[in-house]
Amino acid sequence: MPGPGVVLLTKPAGIPVFPPHGDPSGDCLLHRAQRAGALAPAADWPDGFAGGIAHRLDTPTSGLVLAARSPADLAALRAWFQAGALHKVYLFLSARSVPWSTHGIDRPIAHDPRRKQRMVVQRGASTPHRGAWLPARTHLRRLGPAPGGTLWAATIETGVMHQIRVHAAALGLALAGDRLYGGGPPLSEESGQPPFRLHALLIDGPAGRWGAAPLPADWPGRSEAAAQAQAAFGPFDWMGTGETTFPP
Repeated sequence: MPGPGVVLLTKPAGIPVFPPHGDPSGDCLLHRAQRAGALAPAADWPDGFAGGIAHRLDTPTSGLVLAARSPADLAALRAWFQAGALHKVYLFLSARSVPWSTHGIDRPIAHDPRRKQRMVVQRGASTPHRGAWLPARTHLRRLGPAPGGTLWAATIETGVMHQIRVHAAALGLALAGDRLYGGGPPLSEESGQPPFRLHALLIDGPAGRWGAAPLPADWPGRSEAAAQAQAAFGPFDWMGTGETTFPP
């Protein structure tokens, strides 16, 4: 477990970590955690780390988020992230088939030169891109069958925007419903429902495992997916069912 300077949060799919642009009072993990009293009182947090929240998940992504109790704790967390000392495991669903069960990819990632919200993987020296190439490493592992496809795990040490989505797509494993990267039509068109399934399951850090976030209640084949995750990465204890869980 992390030390007393770290708070474990679980983010539901469908809301951002921080307030939406143009709506500072909008629904987000930060505001929910503040209302629940999970975050430290106001402090002199650096820009982009309101409430001591140390990293982000995309709006459609659910799962584990780390926050700090003080600016000093935040600096330590950020140092671990930058040093690659925190190994993050995600689960995702793909309807694609590949001939392998494990695969690693370490190709750098950059912004698409034409589409602002899309990223690209470096395939050669002349790959079109915008901005700098960012180092990224992802390891994929097949966990077993799932409704409509296969359950996969992705382990990352880096944290580039859309890293798992674009790396998986580059290997022929686009997330089911992730239209931006060739994964077909969204799994759900309903408001507030994620178009694809990507869940930040757990984080391994200094001194061991830092908690495991339960899968959303509506995750396809939830019980079987949880059992597959336990078999692959367990044994571990799930965090509480609420949106905010504190280390003991």
